[in-house]
Amino acid sequence: MSLNDNLLGPGPTLLPDRPELQAQLDGGADPAAVVRTAPDFSEAWAALAERALADGDAVAAYAYARTGYHRGLDQLRRNGWKGFGPVPFSHRANQGFLRALAALAKAAGEIGETEELDRCRTFLADSDPQAPAALGLA
Repeated sequence: MSLNDNLLGPGPTLLPDRPELQAQLDGGADPAAVVRTAPDFSEAWAALAERALADGDAVAAYAYARTGYHRGLDQLRRNGWKGFGPVPFSHRANQGFLRALAALAKAAGEIGETEELDRCRTFLADSDPQAPAALGLA
């Protein structure tokens, strides 16, 4: 770690791209089918949570989002994240984690879990100040 890193904080964490899985979702694959082949892929869990929210099932959305969030935390840690520092939304591979975090916030709000809602909003903004607006939490 250089002196500048120490003074400025950690650099951004960029998760590895998973183009084959991203292409499946982009092509309209059922996120549940993608989860069955890659249960650690946060973007598929986030898509399930977002679909459940759109369908009015906040409880299922909460469960899907929490799973995607935790799988994303595992990947962030494996890629050098120490529990703080930027996780840029502009990097596609980070979006699954951030979308799961936003869906968790929304589902928490819908089931009355206000402390979780506030914690997730703060975590999302700390990860990338642009993410809350991009994900409908501004």
